[in-house]
Amino acid sequence: MQTSTDPNLTVAVLAECHTDHVVLTLPHTDYRIHLQVRDGGSLLSGSEVGKPISGTIEAQARRVDVVHTGGRYIEPVYGRPRRLQGRIVELDRRKNTITVQCPCPIVCTLMSPQEARGFELGQLVSFDIERGATFAV
Repeated sequence: MQTSTDPNLTVAVLAECHTDHVVLTLPHTDYRIHLQVRDGGSLLSGSEVGKPISGTIEAQARRVDVVHTGGRYIEPVYGRPRRLQGRIVELDRRKNTITVQCPCPIVCTLMSPQEARGFELGQLVSFDIERGATFAV
């Protein structure tokens, strides 16, 4: 249930809050995404478990491939994200990032030699991500 006009912003429910990571659930799905917290979680101090929270999920993409079939997903459904597939909804050539709308938007930094300018809005892409995806409010 995305209610923001910012294509990089994820709206989720804070299911668990630990010192080193959070678990987010995505409304109307079975997803329970485990993410590291930037800044040691200090920005989450006012957030309540079981309540909606909005922020940005960031990850480092491995080789990104354009695909022509399939849906939007995050693998696995429970745990830290390892593989994404979705449509590109935002490109930042300066930061070399693409925002991919999976079940939620995830801002992905591309690894060399890939560059954001090599992709287009609306393309369906699929790729693995490095360990350490983060969430920040």
